[in-house]
Amino acid sequence: MRRFGRGVRQALTLPFRLLWWIISFPFRAGRGVYRFMTAESPERPLMDVFTDLAQDSKVRALFWEQVEALRMHLLRAVLGLGLGAGIAFTFAGQLLKFLARPIGGLANLQALGITEPVGIYMQVSLLSGFALALPYIAFEFWLFAAPGLRPRERLFGLIAIPLAALLFISGAAFTFFIFLPPALQFLQHFTGIPMDHPQARLYFSFVTNLMLWIGIAFEFPLVIYALTAVGFLRPQALARQWRLAIVIIAILAAAITPTVDPFSMGLVMLPMIVLYFLSIGLSFIAYAGRSISAGPSQERA
Repeated sequence: MRRFGRGVRQALTLPFRLLWWIISFPFRAGRGVYRFMTAESPERPLMDVFTDLAQDSKVRALFWEQVEALRMHLLRAVLGLGLGAGIAFTFAGQLLKFLARPIGGLANLQALGITEPVGIYMQVSLLSGFALALPYIAFEFWLFAAPGLRPRERLFGLIAIPLAALLFISGAAFTFFIFLPPALQFLQHFTGIPMDHPQARLYFSFVTNLMLWIGIAFEFPLVIYALTAVGFLRPQALARQWRLAIVIIAILAAAITPTVDPFSMGLVMLPMIVLYFLSIGLSFIAYAGRSISAGPSQERA
């Protein structure tokens, strides 16, 4: 009888409990987010962590749990990339027309294979899908790293997610609007050999690879700021090694640029050098904020 009465009472109060759950959900979710963002993570020297991994079976088990968690975050990131590529595939035709403008339009390109147009569609869709899914991909990596960060570092990481997407899009836009037109002009007139109908696959591979790698290069200031904020880098070291950095940038520009002419290589080097010195300034800001947060006696190397 008591069980019957309890069942009737639960059935009668179900709509009210459901309504209360819906009304209170934003407050409960907000409280959970606040606790997650403000929770302090235990800090341990890196050598102690490796020692525990070698000697303590519980620590090893916890390590493999973290590896499994990373695998799930990577899986969700790949699914997000697939969804972004699927969305981009629906308007890939318009993107192809847009990307072919510097060469005079799609009419000036030719496909030499039956399956070549499909491959071009997939290539452009994948790059566009990566740009669309980049905030979600960055969010998955933030979710994995956030439990081990300080509250201030967690907050910065969350703010950095839209900045990462903005920097990548800025790099891709720089490539298409600033770098590509003079580079194509130079290549077309360098030997005097006419390029009336270049192969479509080679042209779109040239454009998308440049946009991808230069877009990734534009993430450099954000990466430097983050590494300084968590204590892996010092701005003084970056400032002292600027000559070596320029040499490395030249090597990277030569690898990114599909041509060997100094004009195209210089166009890639110039923004990367500017980004490097901007990164030094951001590193000093991150270092100062970290010093204030930790206190002069607790500053970590």
